[in-house]
Amino acid sequence: QLVELGGKSVQAGGSLTLSCAASGRSFSPYAMGWFRQAPGKEQERVAAIRWDGEATWYPDSLKDRFTISKDKPEQTLYLQMSGLTPEDTATYYCATIDYRLTGPYAAWGHGTQVTVSS
Repeated sequence: QLVELGGKSVQAGGSLTLSCAASGRSFSPYAMGWFRQAPGKEQERVAAIRWDGEATWYPDSLKDRFTISKDKPEQTLYLQMSGLTPEDTATYYCATIDYRLTGPYAAWGHGTQVTVSS
């Protein structure tokens, strides 16, 4: 089970850190990632990290503002976001990935809402 936390309303230019707690024994995915979904827009990948921490992935449009990290012993994933704009408004989901950092998502949580106002 994946549970995202940390979403809230923020002002443009602000920062926010999301977390995702994974439950279950022997949790060891190949990788984890974050994606977001805004109303009327396609799902968008925002970051991914190999669970051994040796590789990360970001789309070019977000790599300067978003940082993904993990606490492996705590089975927790994080997404640090800065320089937020109204275009970042979306529901953010964390997900497990079975292969390749841009591979299909295997499981995801219920999401956490981020709203950025101008």
